Amino acid sequence: MKKDLAKLQKIDLRDVWGIEPDFTNWLAQKENLDLLGEEIGVDIKIIKTEANVGNFKVDILAEEESSGRKIIIENQLEDTNHDHLGKIITYASGYDAEIIIWVVRDVREEHQRAVEWLNEHTDEKTGYFLIKVELWQIEGSKPAPKFDVLVSPNEWAKAIKASPAGGELSDTKLQQLDFWTKFKGFVRAKDTRIRLQTPRPQHWYDVSMGSSEAHVALTINSRENLLGCEIYISRNKELFNFLQERKEEIEKEIGEQAEWVNAAVASRIKIKKEIPDLFSQSEAENYFAWLYEKTTLFQKVFGRHFREFNK
Repeated sequence: MKKDLAKLQKIDLRDVWGIEPDFTNWLAQKENLDLLGEEIGVDIKIIKTEANVGNFKVDILAEEESSGRKIIIENQLEDTNHDHLGKIITYASGYDAEIIIWVVRDVREEHQRAVEWLNEHTDEKTGYFLIKVELWQIEGSKPAPKFDVLVSPNEWAKAIKASPAGGELSDTKLQQLDFWTKFKGFVRAKDTRIRLQTPRPQHWYDVSMGSSEAHVALTINSRENLLGCEIYISRNKELFNFLQERKEEIEKEIGEQAEWVNAAVASRIKIKKEIPDLFSQSEAENYFAWLYEKTTLFQKVFGRHFREFNK
C-alpha cells in the first residue's frame, strides 16, 4: 500500500535565533542543555551565561553535575573561524575547563582538523567537542533542533596515551572500557531519559543525581568478582549525617543493608553483588540489568532524601 510521507525542510538558524545571544539564551535553558548533554554523554549544569574571561565573555559556563568539572560552551550561528577557535582555547585556560564545546552552523575542514589535533595532544582529562546545530521542520511544523557531533574526544586513544605501560592499555582496562560501553548501550535501549556519560577504561562509572555534591557511582571489581552501586558524596558531611540519621528507613526502601563509609573527602553508601565471572559474555546482560535497576532505585530513593535535605 502506498503511503504519503512528509518532507523534511531545513530552516535557516537566523530565522529562529536572529543573533547569537538569542541562541545562547535558548541553549542555556535546562531542557536544551539536557538535549545537548544527551548527544555527547555529559550531564551539563549551567553556572552562568556571558561569564568573564579577562576582556572577553564565554557564552556559557557550566559544570558536569556528577564531577564538578568545568565546561565552556561557545556558540556561532555561522561557519567556524580562527577568531572563535582562539576564543575556546582562551576560555578553557581561563576557567581551567576540562570539557570544551564549540557549537556552530557549519564547519570548515581546517578547523575540524584543528579540534581533532587538540583532542590528540591534550591529556586524558580534557576533551573538545565540535558540534553542528541544525533546525528542521515537517511541512510547516515547529522547527526542531538537531545536534550533530562532528568531533569528540577519542576515549580509547586518550586512555592509551595516558597509560604508563608503553602506550598500551592492559587487558583489564580494555575489558573495563568494553564493559561500560556495552552497559551504556544496554541502558540506552531501555531508557532514553537517563543521562549517561562517555565510558572510560576504569573500574567505576558515574551517573548524575542532579547535584554536584553527590552522584551514583557504579563499580566493577574483577579480582573479587563484585558489582557495586553506591551514593558518592563529595565533601558534604552534613548531607551524609542527614542520610545516616535515616539509615533504617533508607535501607528498608532499597531492600537491603548498605555499607556506610564516613570518609574525610568522599563518603559513600554502597551495596555489592557477588558474581561468578565479571567479564562473562553470557552473564553480561544480567549484570547490566542489576546495575541499571540499582541505579534507578538509588536515584529515586536518595533523590527524595536529597530534596528533603535541601528544603
